[in-house]
Amino acid sequence: MVMRHLVAALALVHLSAACSPTRDDRAGIDNAAAPAAAPANVVQAAAPQGDRRLIVAFGDSLYAGYNLPAGDGFAPVLERALTAQGVSAQVMNAGVSGDTSAGGRSRLGFVLDGLPRKPDLVVLGLGANDMLRGLDPAATRTNLDAMLATLKTRGIPAMLTGMIAAPNMGADYAGAFNAIYPDLAKKYGVPLYPFFLDGVITDRNLLLGDGIHPNAAGVKRVVAKVAPIVADALPPTAGQ
Repeated sequence: MVMRHLVAALALVHLSAACSPTRDDRAGIDNAAAPAAAPANVVQAAAPQGDRRLIVAFGDSLYAGYNLPAGDGFAPVLERALTAQGVSAQVMNAGVSGDTSAGGRSRLGFVLDGLPRKPDLVVLGLGANDMLRGLDPAATRTNLDAMLATLKTRGIPAMLTGMIAAPNMGADYAGAFNAIYPDLAKKYGVPLYPFFLDGVITDRNLLLGDGIHPNAAGVKRVVAKVAPIVADALPPTAGQ
């Protein structure tokens, strides 16, 4: 498992160097993305009908469905996968292209306050841009910790999807960055999917032309692995 993740991380840095719109390898996976903004579909969405669960996918462009048709992003594909598993849920897209952990921390309360009701689960996936921009892992840890603390204080269940440092960041950076997700998952007792792009970043057939973001098939590959964890992370409904 560790070796597979290291190979995937190596592919990530090679692809980002080859396909980034700038020559700065640390500029991030979202250089060409639109400026960050609060996703309108989150704060304006209607409350789920009946006993439908409410899930918020809170992340960066990997969650936002970067350069994909509206129905092919992480949130709608996850929603359909959960339905196929017999889980009635509405998955709201709170992914913002270009977001760092600091950006996510600053907008989390706004997004939560704009929801029609308290969500049953928040799937949190930020930090990729922090890593590729060479930001201090200690700051990334602090921001993710703060978001998980906010969710815990509000009584909202959470799960994490992780990221891995590219090898060109160096062993010290990788050691500090890679430990963030398992450490925080353990601290807060939340489920963790260790590497969001596992099995995707190494396969060009599953990537957009930028060589970094998943295409529609890549999103389906991710969701096939993540959806069962999301389903298990949902708290029991009344009567269960």
